[in-house]
Amino acid sequence: MGKLIDGDDGPPVEEVGAWAKEKHNYLCRYIDISRSARAKYIGPGKAGATYLDLFCGPGRCRVRETGEWIDGGVVAAWKKSREGGAPFTRVYIGDLDPLRRQAAAGRLRRLDAPVIEMEGAAVETARKVVGELNPHGLHFAFLDPFDLAALDFKIIACLSKLTRIDMLVHISQMDLQRNAVSYATAAESPFDSFTPGWRQRVPVGLPQQTLRRRILQDWRDQVAGLGVWPSTEMRLLTGGKNQALYWLLMAARHPLPHKFWTTASNVEGQGRFDF
Repeated sequence: MGKLIDGDDGPPVEEVGAWAKEKHNYLCRYIDISRSARAKYIGPGKAGATYLDLFCGPGRCRVRETGEWIDGGVVAAWKKSREGGAPFTRVYIGDLDPLRRQAAAGRLRRLDAPVIEMEGAAVETARKVVGELNPHGLHFAFLDPFDLAALDFKIIACLSKLTRIDMLVHISQMDLQRNAVSYATAAESPFDSFTPGWRQRVPVGLPQQTLRRRILQDWRDQVAGLGVWPSTEMRLLTGGKNQALYWLLMAARHPLPHKFWTTASNVEGQGRFDF
């Protein structure tokens, strides 16, 4: 999580690496490509099309390397949906840090976004949101946590109860790369929330590269078991020194979101587990 600094527009912003621009580009490409499908749920008497961001941050960032000011993911996504003529009918945001969440909410309201703030940790807010959503609507969630521990499997399990839910998920490969062995040997491990029950399926004494691959595959298998199968097409984002940072992938019940994601991510050569 980047530190908060004074923003160029008033509220605080978060310092991020240059890779954040690439991440938001993939997000906005998906939002744009899926606009026709979303438009079918928008309008009088329609069930609605909602955007969910449970790790929303302050809604604006400054790129550490260049000093450039950019929109955060949720603000960029709202703008793109409006530009495409199919704006989300509700934007639900949450963040464990009230200051970040309130900053994002203020920025969205200034853009006339139909924003609803949800207090609490992501697991809690996921439950609240699912209880409020129209079960017949089209729902899109951007799950963009800081590390593996924050991507609690209960979040995905809760959202998967929705009939039409598409999830663009950030999985920290850097966390997995650096900490797989220590996580595997700890009595209480972030793996326990990321992929519950992994100890019964993944041997602890595997070589590091194999261990990482098996943990990620175990997570994918568990997500698929919920009926929202994760895409084989995964976009790997890297840092300034070409170090692996994280994967972006789609998890969805229906094939159309996967088709949209394949186009949005332009995944040539990116669909492999490269540890």
